[in-house]
Amino acid sequence: MSDLKIYRWSGICALAAIATFFIEFPFYFVRAVPFSSMAESSKFPEYAFRNGTNIMTCVLLDLFILSFVMIFSAGLRHLIRQIDPQQEWLGTLFFGVVLVYVTLTLVADSLQGTQVVDALTVPGDPTVIRALMESLFLMYGSVALFLMALFMAVASYATVAGNALPKWSGWVGYGCALACLAFVPSMYVRHIDMLGFYNPAGLGPDAFASSFPLAIWMITVGILMIRKGSHDRRTANRSQPIGH
Repeated sequence: MSDLKIYRWSGICALAAIATFFIEFPFYFVRAVPFSSMAESSKFPEYAFRNGTNIMTCVLLDLFILSFVMIFSAGLRHLIRQIDPQQEWLGTLFFGVVLVYVTLTLVADSLQGTQVVDALTVPGDPTVIRALMESLFLMYGSVALFLMALFMAVASYATVAGNALPKWSGWVGYGCALACLAFVPSMYVRHIDMLGFYNPAGLGPDAFASSFPLAIWMITVGILMIRKGSHDRRTANRSQPIGH
């Protein structure tokens, strides 16, 4: 596969990942929440049972999203290496951190799906489901946010330093990374409120910060990579002698 095709397909996969995410995101808000606090463990099996299809659908969509993310990250690493070989180690670091993030999310998705499996195995065990649910808070929240901030910052620096992408895209990446980092300390908040904003299980770290900064950055970089592949192809065609 030529470099131009790699750039274009990587950009397309970035946009496909975000498009799939926007399909998935409303699923989290249509789930009924039958308990007001984590103390009501007895209601957890009923919650997981009632929302089983919803949860499993999100897990399935995540498989597609994460596959697109891996293709995009492999393409961006290739772009960094091809434009400036001196930045290859940064490209490798970026790709490695993305793989850790993808693995972490797949583990979290598996644990989330296990809640449904336990709830469907009547009688569901409230203690097991609560333990599984609590294990997800930092995976989807502070830990994931730190990894996202790291790979966005590394990729932004590498692309700007090697002139692979416009410098303004680097500032977009840095801004998105800072937005993620701002919610990492939420793990120190001792009050757990799934409908609150700034706490380990809140909507801030687990929903908005873990979703929209990454979406903004991937849309930006994805479009630039598609345009780069198309622009380079047009330039190559114009440079060819007549008759070739």
